[in-house]
Amino acid sequence: MNLAFLASHGGSAARHLTQACRDGELDAVPVALVSNNSRSPALEWAREEGLETAHLSSAKYPDPDELDAAIFQFLQDADADLLILSGYMRELGPRVLGAFAGRVLNIHPSLLPRHGGRGMYGDRVHRAVLEAGDTQSGATVHLVTAGIDEGPRLAQEEVPVRPGDTLETLKARVQAIEGGLMLRAVREVVAEHRADVQMTESTP
Repeated sequence: MNLAFLASHGGSAARHLTQACRDGELDAVPVALVSNNSRSPALEWAREEGLETAHLSSAKYPDPDELDAAIFQFLQDADADLLILSGYMRELGPRVLGAFAGRVLNIHPSLLPRHGGRGMYGDRVHRAVLEAGDTQSGATVHLVTAGIDEGPRLAQEEVPVRPGDTLETLKARVQAIEGGLMLRAVREVVAEHRADVQMTESTP
């Protein structure tokens, strides 16, 4: 499968998965990255990696439908099969979600459905975990749908919330597992896709 990424800042998931492809740990091909931030480190990194890149944002396309269409066209031209949200801080439009239904993955820094939904991202999630007095946190890989953090969950991994944890210590513990968790989830999706293709090819 061809992987495309959408990132707003550093793009850590994109970097981790691309390296896994380069090392032969993931049977997929990274092909493209979209960013809504022209100054994002992810965009510069993707160019250096030889990926197709595009800066597509509401500043360039104030009409949400036009932005949705532009992202869709870029991904289609890049021949993308699977989309990975790598810290992408914007909602995808209906055209992209429809065209890639069941093939858009995101990782959220909590054990969904806890601490998910609109406005829950980054440090806000870890702060909510601490304020709630949770004894466990972690990360969740889920399919992206029109509802914020509401898509089917594909994989979860827990980490303990320890006495005396601060936002930074909890954040670091969660981030340490995110790359491996996303890699496992993408591997499963790729394997399922391969099995479906083989079944289709063998059917008379």
